[in-house]
Amino acid sequence: MTAADALRQLDALASPEIAEHSQRFFKTGPGEYAEGDRFLGIRVPRVRQLVKEARGMKLGEIQALLTSEWHEARLMAVLLMAEICKRAKTPPAERQAIADLYLDHTDYVNNWDLVDSSAHYVIGPHVDALADLSLLDELALSDSLWERRIAIISTFHFIRQNEFVPTLQIATTLLNDPHDLIHKAVGWTLREVGKREQEVEEGFLRQHHAQMPRTMLRYAIERFPEPLRQHYLTGTI
Repeated sequence: MTAADALRQLDALASPEIAEHSQRFFKTGPGEYAEGDRFLGIRVPRVRQLVKEARGMKLGEIQALLTSEWHEARLMAVLLMAEICKRAKTPPAERQAIADLYLDHTDYVNNWDLVDSSAHYVIGPHVDALADLSLLDELALSDSLWERRIAIISTFHFIRQNEFVPTLQIATTLLNDPHDLIHKAVGWTLREVGKREQEVEEGFLRQHHAQMPRTMLRYAIERFPEPLRQHYLTGTI
């Protein structure tokens, strides 16, 4: 399948009603975080089905989808990249090429669903292979909201291996981030750490809970027993 083939199929599935809802849901209005993003109006499961049909698409064609004006085409591109990186038999050189493509086009990975469906499959393993967290540090300090979200979501790759230092390091960098989407992402990853090793998460929270944005803290302690949640929320821990 070529990018042109995929775009024709996406266009055939388009729904103006779904597109209108998506543009509200993903905050595409003036001054909102995804201002100007355009949707064809296709449900995510249908896009995922099309991804299955497009397995084997060449990297140049994936790049053409990634740089599309249509959100669903970009979603298809990052899902294809994630799918390739998840395959155990994917050669290191191909993984490197995909990571390079992703990092060179982060301005097109420009909504939370695009980041959250791909960063921990594409960038997390790439950083792991480098054995160097400096790329995540660089992304976490970016002026780009989406690069900062890529930084923290990528650390879920390490969480799944019970390696928590990358998450705690990037969470510390992002503690004072101004954007709610970063607060949610940091809180979510800390919660995932706690699901595996609660004492590790609590060690971080005891040190930082007083300065954490409320949304970040609430996400991080969402699964705690209610008395413990209240201790953190009231600062009596």
